[in-house]
Amino acid sequence: MTKPFLMLAGALFVLASPAAQAEDMAGGAIKEVQTAKGEVLADAKGMTLYTFDKDQNGVSACYDDCAKKWPPLLAAKGAKEEGELTLAKRRDGALQWAHEGMPLYLWQNDKKPGDVTGDGVGGVWHVAKD
Repeated sequence: MTKPFLMLAGALFVLASPAAQAEDMAGGAIKEVQTAKGEVLADAKGMTLYTFDKDQNGVSACYDDCAKKWPPLLAAKGAKEEGELTLAKRRDGALQWAHEGMPLYLWQNDKKPGDVTGDGVGGVWHVAKD
């Protein structure tokens, strides 16, 4: 009976430790979280964010079927750029968060916060790191 308790106590320590706490950026829309790939950028829910090699500085190349698999991280109306976090304008006029000019995306196959299953897909998708 002590093993489950110890596991629970360990999990509570990890959740409470400063290293496990996320640093919020861009008004809370983006934060850093610890994953199997190290510290990566994530959305407000802790879902890993990715960059796409085919994008150019501030310009997304991911639309239609691509955007269904890799939903862009859209910015709320009135969002303000903050340091390395900028805004890229999509073809439909929507604003998408970008890191160092590279638009940010979620991956449809990540199911829970901290998943990094999209890293390396097609050799062109990569976890976003600060």
